[in-house]
Amino acid sequence: MSYNIDAVWVNVSPSLKNFDLPLQQYLNKHFRIAVWEYIQDNFDEYNCIEAAVELLYHFFLKSELHQVHLIGHGISGVVALLFARRYPWRISTLTLLAVSPQPAKTWHVNYYTQLNLSVDASRQEILVNIAGSLFGNHKIPHPIHLLLAALNKDLYISPCMHSLFKIIDLPKGKVVVPLMVCGSNTDSIVSKFNINHWKTYFKPKDILWLCPDGHHFFHYFYPDKVGKQINNFWRSNY
Repeated sequence: MSYNIDAVWVNVSPSLKNFDLPLQQYLNKHFRIAVWEYIQDNFDEYNCIEAAVELLYHFFLKSELHQVHLIGHGISGVVALLFARRYPWRISTLTLLAVSPQPAKTWHVNYYTQLNLSVDASRQEILVNIAGSLFGNHKIPHPIHLLLAALNKDLYISPCMHSLFKIIDLPKGKVVVPLMVCGSNTDSIVSKFNINHWKTYFKPKDILWLCPDGHHFFHYFYPDKVGKQINNFWRSNY
């Protein structure tokens, strides 16, 4: 059974998926996009991000997908990156949104680091601080209690590699498929200085693009700007 689609959007953070919708809607005007979702249901499973990569591969097999664009934001982008390294013949391009050259550096690292350092702060207070880092001075698009609940849920159901006791690293390096990395000048989770280190691994036609604003969820606040850049990259790699 082959699906007539152009791109697969990876989502392993279903509690935060609404922040992807504006960009997905923009890209859907130009491309046929399938959204693949993963929810971790075995919290004792070691390195559950590997399970997500393998399940994504089985989705590609079942759907008979070849040479489609692969895209993901944050930890979802990390899964897309690991997939692209392992199964490059399945995709035509890889687009990463807010993914560090050290792929394991997601917002979860900031949370566990603050939790370790803050003796008196509660988990709720730390999540409030994290929300401020993720959105900066932009108006938070949901009531704060719903946003905090979504962030807290993501700590449990996304394939996060980190814990209070250990911060994990993943291998750095390039991919063989054409690569586009998007970030934000105002992102404090994956800063513009950090994301610029991707250039160390770039091939001649790989692209780094920085949104002027928008913090970690820049693609939510500026879907047209981000979408235009991705549109051009995908079309140039048909």
